[in-house]
Amino acid sequence: MIGAGLAGLAAAVQLQQRGAQVVLHEAAEHAGGRCRSYYDGTLGATIDNGNHFVLSGNHATLGYARAIGAAGELVGPSQPEFPFVDLANGRRWTVRLTPGRLPLWIFDAAARVPDTQPADYLSLAPLFFAKPGRTMAQTMRCDGILWDRLLRPLFLAALNVEPRQGTAELAAAVARETLAAGGQACRPLVARNGLGSAFVDPALRLLQHGGAAIKLGSRLAVIVFADAAKEGAATGAASSTANGLTANARVAALNFADGTSIALEPGESVVLAVPSEVAQTLVPGVRVPDRFSSVVNAHFAVEPPHGLPPLTGLVNGTAEWIFAFDGRLSVTVSGADRLLDTPRDALAKTIWAEVAKAVSLPADPMPTWQIVIEKRATFAALPSQEMLRPATRTRWNNLVLAGDWTATGLPATIEGAIRSGQKAAETLLNQPMNRR
Repeated sequence: MIGAGLAGLAAAVQLQQRGAQVVLHEAAEHAGGRCRSYYDGTLGATIDNGNHFVLSGNHATLGYARAIGAAGELVGPSQPEFPFVDLANGRRWTVRLTPGRLPLWIFDAAARVPDTQPADYLSLAPLFFAKPGRTMAQTMRCDGILWDRLLRPLFLAALNVEPRQGTAELAAAVARETLAAGGQACRPLVARNGLGSAFVDPALRLLQHGGAAIKLGSRLAVIVFADAAKEGAATGAASSTANGLTANARVAALNFADGTSIALEPGESVVLAVPSEVAQTLVPGVRVPDRFSSVVNAHFAVEPPHGLPPLTGLVNGTAEWIFAFDGRLSVTVSGADRLLDTPRDALAKTIWAEVAKAVSLPADPMPTWQIVIEKRATFAALPSQEMLRPATRTRWNNLVLAGDWTATGLPATIEGAIRSGQKAAETLLNQPMNRR
């Protein structure tokens, strides 16, 4: 297993549960990749390198959390509801979805988006028939009150690009598994003690308890591939298997930056769960997305007001979602490329003014703050980039790919990363040579 982000951890957990012996290599000195927690000296607190929320319809995520014994780390409202604040006029409302599949909430003026009518929600219908290569704007109506106050914030969080330009197919996949599945699939959940406690540390403990070897600071430098054509000519064994792979097309060895080399024996396989740009340097001919989108996270060392929900959506401002944690308010700005050149102190001041207004706290003095910028947080969920996402299976029969940038059918989300890892594990386990 190469890479201990969520995709790699999900693959490792699934493989170990199915009886495989796992050796996990991670280039960094910590696991989790872009989904991790760390201590920040400025704030004097442990924070996440990116704020995330998942939905109760993210079945792979919730299944993974249960598998590693961390289901209780994900918390949220008991009902599927989303509070919002309009920063332009101070208006507040809460969208309350009904639990069943029938969207009865859109017929309740107190539950739906203010100033909308039930007919407005039909604007979503064309999305479920989205054609490949189309943007959301080419597929459905992307303006109006419903768009501004609910749909755009949700799809921006999922796609991490301006939704009008985002891939309609990916947006449809998100909507199909959440909004269209009813309120029971739309309850927002956050990691109450951080991403590390919810997704990373319990997985490492489970893997270690099961006998997995975990090697941090172990960077893969070169993958040595067997010469299938030469070996086939010499042995007469270069035949195609039932799944279309060539019998001798395999990874022969892994060379690491510290000079160690591991020769792969028959029955041993590799899950490559590294960032797309790293995979491109290791695997010949692999196509990967080459455009990325940033995320800005702002953290403020202040106690949230009593009764503030774990998650609040903001419209008509720079900040988009407020996360309420013990002793801290955190903010996420998705698709934030426009902010990358803004001085950090000016950015913090702007965001704090919006947060203070939204949660009814004094704007001055500004609390201790920290800005965390992920310039390459996700691949850009644009139609042109969707065509570059590689499949899980490669032409080498003992090498599979995992990562939210692979062809998961979802945007670069926690759910997409975990699914990719689980798919990689199942792909290996279902190959004839690996069946027990």
